[in-house]
Amino acid sequence: MPSESFPTWAMLPFPALILAIAVLPMAAPRAWERRWVQAVVMAVCGLPIVGLFLATSRTRALVEATTSYLSFVSTLGALYVTSGGVHVAGDIEPKPSTNVALVALGAALASLVGTTGASMLMIRLYLRINRRREHRKHLVPFFILAVANAGGMLTPLGDPPLLVGYIGGVPFFWTLRLFPAWLLYNGTFAAALYVVDRRAYARETTATIDRSRADVVPVKVTGRRNVALMLAVVPAALLPLGYREVAMAIIAAASIAMTPRTVHEANHFTYAPIVEVAFVFAGVFACLGPIEVLLAAHAPLLPLQKAWQLFWAAGIASSILDNAPTYAAFSAVARGLSAGAGLVAGIDPYKLAALSIGSVAMGATTYIGNGPNLMVKAMAERQGFRMPTFAGYALFAFIAMVPAHIVMTAVLLALDR
Repeated sequence: MPSESFPTWAMLPFPALILAIAVLPMAAPRAWERRWVQAVVMAVCGLPIVGLFLATSRTRALVEATTSYLSFVSTLGALYVTSGGVHVAGDIEPKPSTNVALVALGAALASLVGTTGASMLMIRLYLRINRRREHRKHLVPFFILAVANAGGMLTPLGDPPLLVGYIGGVPFFWTLRLFPAWLLYNGTFAAALYVVDRRAYARETTATIDRSRADVVPVKVTGRRNVALMLAVVPAALLPLGYREVAMAIIAAASIAMTPRTVHEANHFTYAPIVEVAFVFAGVFACLGPIEVLLAAHAPLLPLQKAWQLFWAAGIASSILDNAPTYAAFSAVARGLSAGAGLVAGIDPYKLAALSIGSVAMGATTYIGNGPNLMVKAMAERQGFRMPTFAGYALFAFIAMVPAHIVMTAVLLALDR
């Protein structure tokens, strides 16, 4: 489908939508929380493209976009609902080794139950055990880096960009090849957290440490049936199109039916975040078609010919925009640059790896780079944790990731063809 077959105006809704997603939650949070506002924004951006596809008899492309959207939302919905049915109670002494262990566990879980699911599972315990700490401003930012972002690098269930890739044809287990990058980023964060938290813990008063030790209560997990349901999402994701979406709906419905109300209340569970995701990505999938065609057609003319360039371009864009639509747009560029044998979903594997790592890891650079970032920030602030400003967090995140970014760039330079 040549890009010239689309009118120029068809290229405008997608960037307009991405700008709205990035700006409105920060500039007008109360207005953005209203569902009708989200629906209007998505309709204004998406319906003209849907109308164009219908008017020009591109019904096949429209059906493909619709099925991709349903696969995406049903999978994220199943992960969100099942993780919301598990509550981790108890208290642990907030030593540096404990905090590192919890963040490492969350990073491991993120690739199984998604960055949102892992964040919601782990953040309440993480905040609870550190609530009496006086020197704790660094704790939640490190949690965001690892659990809410880089931890989800190993499977399509881990982070929305990789789910977009899977729906677009990337084999489910292909992302396991990103394990060295997963280990690089999460290992760097764990080491840095230990060093910083050890110094901070040494500054705590004896009274603070004694109170924390007095609060210790054995950890207890309730809603255990949902653990099995979360694990069931993995084989369900491998089912053929159609069966996959039905299985996800059954898993979500089973979770809702079997989860006691007390567990949802303890987790302060609401459907608001997943409803927002459904609204936002309805617009994204509706608007994406013309942009994908344009970028693929003009990819050879863009200054993004190498894997390391895609890594940085997709990463920087993911840090200021939502990382899933950013991945979708840059995958079109990568596809336009790729040719020959050994392609993965039409993309050179080195370029696909660079795109995947950059989108997932650098989504941690700002509060708006990935959905769980803002959720974790809001929960921490409600619990009385002082969080960095938008600029302060971005500076912290960039500095914390620089060592891994440098190593990643050097590796891509060495491997790129």
